[in-house]
Amino acid sequence: MVRMVEQEVRRRPGGRSARVRASVLEAALELLLAHHLEGFRVADVADRAGVHETSIYRRWGTRENLLIDALLDATEGLRVPDTGSLRDDLTAYAQDLADFLATPVGHALERTLAVAGDDPDTRAARDRYWASRSERSQQMVVRAIERGELPDTVDPRLLIEMLVSPVHFRVLLTREPVDPAMPARLVDALLDGAVSPR
Repeated sequence: MVRMVEQEVRRRPGGRSARVRASVLEAALELLLAHHLEGFRVADVADRAGVHETSIYRRWGTRENLLIDALLDATEGLRVPDTGSLRDDLTAYAQDLADFLATPVGHALERTLAVAGDDPDTRAARDRYWASRSERSQQMVVRAIERGELPDTVDPRLLIEMLVSPVHFRVLLTREPVDPAMPARLVDALLDGAVSPR
């Protein structure tokens, strides 16, 4: 019985901690979308989430770290497929990205990152965000190289950037919709170039 009580006590803080984290990240994302980086204040996040501002700083350290955590949390739905086929993985990934960017949250997040300033803290936060996204997505290419689908001379980061850049270009610059056939067409063009003899 004592052991069960001890386990319950240990579980409660973790559960509450997870709920507090989720509440803070949700509040941060809502305020970021509403006010962009310029109007984003930790005090407002604390007020909306119902926590002390000091608690946020104790957990995240800086405003920028909180922003990055909120952005990464919002993009957790962007899975990194592992179908056993590079072509299928990349097509699904590009389609998921296009679908995400078409949502209000995805659209607003991409625009916020695009117009963020270049002060050191903001630049470092933005770099950490993109580095995390890039590191996860490169695993599709690494696995394909290990399976022999691609030569080991292929640069995983460059291949992923070549895949996602046209999607971001459509959303951020030309503001055209990504038609349903585009992801597969991008992957076909990319892989034909990646495996062609020099």
